[in-house]
Amino acid sequence: MRVFERYFPVIALIVPLLIIVFVIQQTGSSNVRYVATEALLRLSFAVALYIFAGNSGIMSFGHMTFCAIAAYASAWQTCCTLLKPITMSGLPSFLRDNTFSLLPAALNSIGLAGAAAFLSGLILMRLSSLGASISTLALMFILNVVYSNWTTVTMGKSTIVGLPVYVSIWVALGFAILLIIIAYLYQNSRWGLMLRATREDEVAASASGVSLYWSRVIAFTLSGFGAGLAGVLYAHFMGTVSISTFFLDQTFLIVAMLVVGGMQSLAGAVVGVTFISVVIEVFRRAEAGFAVGGMDMSIPRGSQELILAAVMLLILIFRKSGIMGGREIAWPWLKKDLGKRDAKARGSQQTDPSSPLAQGSAKA
Repeated sequence: MRVFERYFPVIALIVPLLIIVFVIQQTGSSNVRYVATEALLRLSFAVALYIFAGNSGIMSFGHMTFCAIAAYASAWQTCCTLLKPITMSGLPSFLRDNTFSLLPAALNSIGLAGAAAFLSGLILMRLSSLGASISTLALMFILNVVYSNWTTVTMGKSTIVGLPVYVSIWVALGFAILLIIIAYLYQNSRWGLMLRATREDEVAASASGVSLYWSRVIAFTLSGFGAGLAGVLYAHFMGTVSISTFFLDQTFLIVAMLVVGGMQSLAGAVVGVTFISVVIEVFRRAEAGFAVGGMDMSIPRGSQELILAAVMLLILIFRKSGIMGGREIAWPWLKKDLGKRDAKARGSQQTDPSSPLAQGSAKA
């Protein structure tokens, strides 16, 4: 029971996701399943970003860099052999002339993204909190410019097509659950606790022996691995890769999800993605048009972005810590159980003759 209580916050997130996906799979249309799969991929990226941003308190605007690195690396390995020598002639011969199987390609791509996160983290994490946030955004701009103009390797701003599509709603759910578990285990680990200590008070944490630099580098690297996984999944969900996909639009959408849900808790990341995904889909359909009393109506184009901005403003004004308020979903009987344990402990002390409480009562 104690193990169940300990892992209840992550169980309370996984079980509803399983139920929702099962219902959608059984009753939803192909369009609904497509939207749900895309939302689960965004959830994977949001959880990966939370590993660093939520625990450190430093918002990273450049994590889409690692998504792009992994997605392109997977495309170079799995794209059709006949296309690469023509459109990506600048690739090394072992990539240009060969096609790799999906699992090794995915592992290599995620490893490359994690290595890029580690190397960039060694430099960026030496900066202050605000400086680190701005530098991650600069990192994303650098990669975007390089990949947009490296035509012999990335096809520039053109789209790489022909990637095998293997990400279904269950595959997306499985990897989203995996990242949720990893994020939960990390935030309760020694390194996660130290990083959250630096988030609350850098001076006190440093005085207690916490390495501000290395705790951030480790989280940034682990978060980069997670972002790389999300990038590989997204590439093999769409079947195409384009540098414009991994830029500002997706970045600020994921940031909005974290802000709305609550950046300082894993539950906030999951709730924020779910809430914003529902809002986006509802207003996207409203923009496409709907019938009311036999009349065809629609809202103006761009309303979805305005509504999303309004939601963010309301959250920032009235609930700065997000919907979840920076809290995890706790075991519902936690206070009652703690009270019973305290009462049991007091009772055992009173019945034990050697306990200080019993000795004090005897003297009285």
